[in-house]
Amino acid sequence: MADNLRYFIINKPCKILSQYTDEAGNKGLGSIFKIPKDIYSVGRLDLDSEGLLILTNDKKLNYALLNPEKEHKRTYHVEVEGIPSPSTLKALSDGLSIIVDGKSYLTKKAEVRVLIDYKLTERTPPVNRIKHPETSWIELILTEGKNRQVRKMTAKVGHPTLRLLRVAIEDLVLHPLMPGQIVMISKKVLYKKLKL
Repeated sequence: MADNLRYFIINKPCKILSQYTDEAGNKGLGSIFKIPKDIYSVGRLDLDSEGLLILTNDKKLNYALLNPEKEHKRTYHVEVEGIPSPSTLKALSDGLSIIVDGKSYLTKKAEVRVLIDYKLTERTPPVNRIKHPETSWIELILTEGKNRQVRKMTAKVGHPTLRLLRVAIEDLVLHPLMPGQIVMISKKVLYKKLKL
């Protein structure tokens, strides 16, 4: 029934799975959120990634957002090892070859920029600052979401990802949600922000 459709957005913390239940010694969303059993995440963020995740029982939304033909913009803030050069940033934006499901895949064009003086509360567990003394933050806007794509892209250009935060999907933004916070959102507002 359409009347029973519910929508939440959360700020998924690091080291929490994008599913409700715990698995293989890792905590699931159910360890921090009390949500109805029929509510699932739309898409995923891997265990070490943080940020914006939509939870719903609206199966149509799942299809609309995850269908590769739709090309919804997903914005990530990424802390990488070292300081990428202009040519490295261009390589990321032009598209490069990564391995997806055992095959070579050319990423679509992306929007990339360096984030100057970017500050973020340290996550738990924190990035090892002794092992990685020089880091920088970049913003990466993708229109696709292959498995571990951002991590594969930054590793390919020699700047491994140390921290990864999804901050927006189209006009739906993470701010001001803190890690582990949840908010309910109406279908009308959500669909408008997602440009659906």
